[in-house]
Amino acid sequence: MIVALIAACEIGFWVLLAAGLATRYLLKMPRTGLVLLLCEPLLEVVLLVATALDLKNGAEPNWAHGLAALYIGYTVGHGHRTVKWLDGHAAHRLGGAPPPPKPPRYGMARARHEGKVWLGTLVGAAVATVLLQLAILYVDDPSRVTSLESWRYVAWRTAGIHGLIALSYAIWPRKAPAGKTGKTGKTGKTGKTGVTVEKQRAQS
Repeated sequence: MIVALIAACEIGFWVLLAAGLATRYLLKMPRTGLVLLLCEPLLEVVLLVATALDLKNGAEPNWAHGLAALYIGYTVGHGHRTVKWLDGHAAHRLGGAPPPPKPPRYGMARARHEGKVWLGTLVGAAVATVLLQLAILYVDDPSRVTSLESWRYVAWRTAGIHGLIALSYAIWPRKAPAGKTGKTGKTGKTGKTGVTVEKQRAQS
């Protein structure tokens, strides 16, 4: 039941997102579209209530309940960023707005961007941990909550791995290829000009 509900919430997320963006930019009804987009968090509330009721009715805590907590945490941590990104592209393609700025690709700017994305994962892990701990306290039976406890480690292991990946961009920042930045381009032009001047001097 819980797995099917998670799948339904995921499908509902994208259906509401598509309906909200279409209403805003195709039907030219921005307020109605905004209302549809604001309904997204209700899906997580439905999933949370259903999970609590399932445990209350005597269901054995298992991996499905842990997965539900991680799913809610992920949508809290990354849902807003996903909606904002898609809204920017929809405004550009359907509403005639300028294209949204692309995330930086090189240097410390890219490292800061990856750090912000990692913060979403950190928030998601924290939310999932709180929900799992509440479920553990609610069940109040150490012999039945082993699977829920293991999902806490999954949440923080995922956040840790993502954090190391994000940190790698700061320790080993990606360098822009030659000609990608204005400074490099100027250097390249100066170098060519310098060679030309040397050739002219040699000929004279």
